[in-house]
Amino acid sequence: MDILETAAYDRRQKRNVSCALLFSLLPFFLSTAVYFYLWTPDWPESIVSAGVKSAPTLLLAAVVLSWNGGQSVLGVGGGLVFSAVGDCCLVWPELFVHGMGAFAVAHLMYSITFLSSRYAPKSSSSWKRVVYLIIFLAAGAFYFYIYPFLQKAPDSDLIVPGVGVYTALISLMGVLALRTNHVPTVLGSLSFIVSDVALALQIFKVTPHLKHGNNIVMVTYYLAQLLITVGDVKAVGNKDEFDKWKRS
Repeated sequence: MDILETAAYDRRQKRNVSCALLFSLLPFFLSTAVYFYLWTPDWPESIVSAGVKSAPTLLLAAVVLSWNGGQSVLGVGGGLVFSAVGDCCLVWPELFVHGMGAFAVAHLMYSITFLSSRYAPKSSSSWKRVVYLIIFLAAGAFYFYIYPFLQKAPDSDLIVPGVGVYTALISLMGVLALRTNHVPTVLGSLSFIVSDVALALQIFKVTPHLKHGNNIVMVTYYLAQLLITVGDVKAVGNKDEFDKWKRS
């Protein structure tokens, strides 16, 4: 097989993988559509509403585990499961701290995954260090901006330090995602940050009620989880190709 035939074969393989991945994501798209079709501001707090909300994230976890196997249990797959737990908890306002804790564990698992060998960046740029610093400074500034509102929240003795730790963890996740140079992973982490900022501004009444506030939070959230999922599947695929190249 000459170089041209090999290149054509590789392109066909990548197209086949992309089509297979898209097919495996169809249940996620369907469940997301069901959520937005059924959701109303007057939805009662119930197991059903929690199930509908968490279903898309659980389906993404199934995709990651089916493509990447057991190595994802303590990585993105496990992070998606904890995210689904967080989705369920946030249905009930009194479980907000528990939900925040579940998402904090998810960000920690994502961060550890982004440090793994399959995400190792091929090159590093000095300018990224400046961006890392900007991300942490922006996160710190945001925390101090909402700090007075956190003090007014119920269970402020838990909320104030909890949000501080959570802000640090999601900032770390964003920095480590940027380090990977994987476009879906980077965009997914940024979308997650946007979702959480929008949620915090509304939950802690920093801004007036937004008419489409929930849509902003959930669209960016589901998009974030989708991109992180795709990034993880592709990261494993890229590592396998690299390993094959090294053995050849």
